[in-house]
Parts: sequence; structure tokens; C-alpha cells
Amino acid sequence: MTASDFVVAIPARYAASRLPGKPLRLLAGEPLVLHVARRALAAGAREVWVAADDQRIADALAGSGVRVAMTSSAHPSGTDRLAECARIAGWSDDTLVVNLQGDEPFAPAEGIRAVATLLRDSGAEMATLAAPVTDAETLFDPNAVKLVQAANGDALYFSRAPVPWPRDAFARDRSVLPDGGQWLRHIGIYGYRAGFLQRFAAMPPGRLEQIESLEQLRVLEAGFRIAVAVTPAPFPPGVDTPEDLERAQARLAGHA
Repeated sequence: MTASDFVVAIPARYAASRLPGKPLRLLAGEPLVLHVARRALAAGAREVWVAADDQRIADALAGSGVRVAMTSSAHPSGTDRLAECARIAGWSDDTLVVNLQGDEPFAPAEGIRAVATLLRDSGAEMATLAAPVTDAETLFDPNAVKLVQAANGDALYFSRAPVPWPRDAFARDRSVLPDGGQWLRHIGIYGYRAGFLQRFAAMPPGRLEQIESLEQLRVLEAGFRIAVAVTPAPFPPGVDTPEDLERAQARLAGHA
């Protein structure tokens, strides 16, 4: 994957519910969104855009090498925000777009590239990554989204529930994972062509999406493909709460 093959778009909403002003929270003395933008630049994208809703975010990125699209503060989701960003950027329908969440300051460059490569090579409408689940606590955590793959690698389903459910093993003991399982935790990074991004944003919310509060289910329920690959490098936890920010500070300081 060369630098001319894909772009990265980062949704950055100022009024995050669990961490107000999240894009501008300082991490090692610099705004969180700047750390994320640097990860995208390190991946070698042709263009890196931040889809912001507040001028202060744009100001924080001045001189960073990324471009800023000022988008509406009324968007209900990051997908809607990126769809507006794509229109502002003027990307052609076949442009490969990687949606990197604005709270991922440690996203590995090779993981970002892997999503773009998977989208290009799979022919699917969307692409995303996953990581193996290695402990029962993660499997049962509703904040850790699990996914089930088809034999061709596409996603069959995403859920906050522990799927697939090993019936006999969990009938005996739910505190440990049985041998031979291949559970996957979804990593919230996506690839899609700019044309499909517009189509996705225009779809009405799906029934499954509303039940699970997982936007990607809208795509599966509508009958489109989401290709999945295991990430080539770990994605450390993102920053969603004040506690997450403290852990990220410690990580950068070399203590975690």
C-alpha cells in the first residue's frame, strides 16, 4: 500500500459525553487529537483530515500537516461527520478512506495501513480489524465488542454479548475460556470507499444497530459485506474517560 492509495479521516467532536473537550485534553503536554493525527501521518496516507466541530480543534492542529474539515456539531455519529468531511474534501467515490477514531493516540501505523489494504483487496464495502480474546473477563465485558467471522473472513455479526457461546464448556465454568476457541474482539477502525461512506450515512438506523448500539450492524443488516482481518500490531486502549487519560499519560511516560 503506497501513500497515494488511501486517505485517513479522524472524527473529532468537542463535546464528548464522558470526557468533555476530549480532542483538546493534554497528553504529554499536547492535545489528544494531535497525537492521533501523527499516527495517521505515520501510516503514510495520501491525505489526513480531521473532521472537527469546533474551531479550537482546528487551531490545535495548525502546522501539523493535517487538514481540517469544519463539520456540523449536530451530527448524530462519527460516520455522518466523516461523510460531510468527504464532501468537503472532494474525494471521488472510489477513494479508500480509513476512519481512525479521534481517541486512539497509540494506533499502530501498520494497523491503519492493514485496513486500507484489506478494503482494496477484499472487494467488500467495508473493512475492519479484530484481535484475539484471551480471557473470559474480556469476552463477558459488554464494552468489548465481539465479532464472528464467516469462512471467507467477512463479519457475520458484531455483539456486546459473549459470542460464539461454548455451550458445554460454559455450562461447567464461565470463569475461563475453553481450549480451542477463537474469539475475536472488534477494533473500532474502519475502511470504506468514499462513495459507500455516503451511502452508509444515508441509511436509516437498523433494528440490530439500535438494540446493540453498534453502528456497523446497519451495514450487515442491509446485506453489505464487512471484511475482517486480525490486526498485525496491538491497538492499545483508546482514551474515553479521565481514567483512560491517566493510563495514556503513564504509557507515554514509560510507566505502563
